[in-house]
Amino acid sequence: MVKLDEIQKRILLEVADLHKIPEGAYNIRSDGKSVARASSANIDIIPRESGDGLEIRIKPGTKNESVHIPVVMTESGLKEVVYNDFYIGKDSDVVIVAGCGIDNCGAGDSQHDGIHRFFVEENAKIKYVEKHYGSGNGSGKRILNPVTEVYMKKNSSVIMEMVQIKGVDDTNRVTLAEMDADSRLVVKERLMTHDSQNAVSKYDIRINGSGASADLVSRSVARDNSFQKFDAKIEGNAACYGHTECDSIIMDNGRILAVPALEANNIDASLVHEAAIGKIAGDQIIKLMTLGLTEKEAEEQIINGFLK
Repeated sequence: MVKLDEIQKRILLEVADLHKIPEGAYNIRSDGKSVARASSANIDIIPRESGDGLEIRIKPGTKNESVHIPVVMTESGLKEVVYNDFYIGKDSDVVIVAGCGIDNCGAGDSQHDGIHRFFVEENAKIKYVEKHYGSGNGSGKRILNPVTEVYMKKNSSVIMEMVQIKGVDDTNRVTLAEMDADSRLVVKERLMTHDSQNAVSKYDIRINGSGASADLVSRSVARDNSFQKFDAKIEGNAACYGHTECDSIIMDNGRILAVPALEANNIDASLVHEAAIGKIAGDQIIKLMTLGLTEKEAEEQIINGFLK
């Protein structure tokens, strides 16, 4: 049984809600190598032949099972690129929990680039949770650049929760989806930047099959001197429905750029975009202050509720 130190335990709790080594299929990666791995009867986790990642194969009909593949980095100056391919069998219904936490207490920049590709077969359903987190008192940056590619067959369903709330200095988040007929994609992004952090989220969703639908909702908060860019494109190539929404709170000297794009290539493609950027309403703060909260406590309460 692998033993985790206190920093590893704290990061695993932040990015994967794990208090201990999970049951079922899992791979825990720490400072560039796998420190714990297990497959299950229906889920195989296999190292790629290239040695730079994993293949996760979920058998057809697998239901009510989960896969945990968190990454922990505590070595200052370490930079890595990891490729993980997920093969989701027909008629399966599973939960996949990923995420990366960097604790950098040194002067060198620490960086993790994770490329995840999902091949989702007919009638398969997955819930994918990805959390990113940074900590440490070093001068080196904490850099996370996730790339997520989703290829969805007929009548498949993917729900994605993408969360980054604290401590990541720079991130370039890229998500690509290709959707067949009657497939359904839901993406919920929650993002907060502070200090002088930079965060770019780029989405390219291509709805290629009749009856398919995509719903992309991003909620973000930019504090201090941080910068965010939300760049989202939905392409409707069939009789389909697509919706993208960016709702952001700007504080202090923060900056936010929203770049929506809708491309309809079929007369029956229905595509919608909504966007709102603004500061916290004063009456909301005053109302909470009348209940005994300080102004700072009121702001935090509003932000926490907004990002849920």
